[in-house]
Amino acid sequence: MPKPAMRLRWSSILLCLLAAACSRPAPVETSSGLQQPASAAPTVQRMPQPEIDWSPVQLEAGNAWVSCSPDYHQGEGAPILSLAYLDLRRVLQDCRASGLLRLRYVGKVTPSFAALAERMGKVASDLRIGKRILDIDSTGGTVEAALRAGDAIGENDWTIWVRNDSHCYSACVLLLPAGDMRVLAGPVGIHRMIRVQSTASSRRELGEELRKVSEDLRNYLERNGASLELYDMMSTVPNRSLRILTDAELERLGLTGENAVEDDLNRIRLARRCGSDFLRRKDAFRQAYEAQCLRPAQAGDADVDAINACGLALRARFGFPDPRCPDVGPMSELDGALLAIPEAPPPPEIHDAPAPVEVRAPAARHVPAPSVAPAAQAAPPAHAGAVAEGASTPGGEEAASAN
Repeated sequence: MPKPAMRLRWSSILLCLLAAACSRPAPVETSSGLQQPASAAPTVQRMPQPEIDWSPVQLEAGNAWVSCSPDYHQGEGAPILSLAYLDLRRVLQDCRASGLLRLRYVGKVTPSFAALAERMGKVASDLRIGKRILDIDSTGGTVEAALRAGDAIGENDWTIWVRNDSHCYSACVLLLPAGDMRVLAGPVGIHRMIRVQSTASSRRELGEELRKVSEDLRNYLERNGASLELYDMMSTVPNRSLRILTDAELERLGLTGENAVEDDLNRIRLARRCGSDFLRRKDAFRQAYEAQCLRPAQAGDADVDAINACGLALRARFGFPDPRCPDVGPMSELDGALLAIPEAPPPPEIHDAPAPVEVRAPAARHVPAPSVAPAAQAAPPAHAGAVAEGASTPGGEEAASAN
């Protein structure tokens, strides 16, 4: 017969085993044994934009017009005489009917142009004008202004055009990575950036100044899907020269056609909204568009309107515009409004808006007809910033200087 102490010890062991069995966690079921809830679709995040400074500013180094039509053969549109919120809202109001605006800018890439890009994007968003085209002709400017304007362009869904009567040199080239779509018929040229009003007194100090600018530039190119090779190529071209990029280089550097980063974002959104068949047809259209519209046009010196006409005719073969998603199909920026005009939010309180600032009205000669080369751009005052100060154009002005 067991002793009382022995029975007590076995009883304690049995109680411990029972307690462990009761506290043991339930087995974890895998997806084969347990129905998992459907995961939420990924949310595409955009980089938040800084609050816009609505202080009075003038377009001191260029002229701008706005049209509600992509057809530039009908003229450049209404001149922009003020960058005040209420004035921009007033000039864009009519574009709510077409759902499209085309901003024509002829001039240098300066801080005032960056302000124009920021403010136009804000007002267009407030008025629910979703299709935006920057139709630019620029010989350059400052790198800092180009990066600032590019960030505003990239976050506000702009298509960028360079017509064959226009050109995009030096700092202007830095705007191209930011566009959702880039249609280039005019020349695109690069060269080395310099500091116009540098305080450096030695090579070391100058190198430190340029190193900060180059770091910002590399980060900008990377987040917009352009190749870092662009910076390396710029660095090898003397600032008094100009290298015109070939069509193959533009494509390799990520400066023409559809933006790769925006395409990735769109695939997430479109798969969720329009389905996989929509994406398949869109990819097929893109390949056909590049082969049948872009490359032949570049080889034959066609203008932007011819490239657009080719693409619009081609897309019908791929079932676009798609009735399910008409506003996000290929080249939908040329379709304008497809639905009723949306209700626009009211403008901000009058006391929050600065007084309108008048700038000179653009002279008639600044409105180029399709067959006439653009007029020489107004020369801006010197700016402190990194610029590429460069080669003389046939018209005699410096190709990519800020002054």
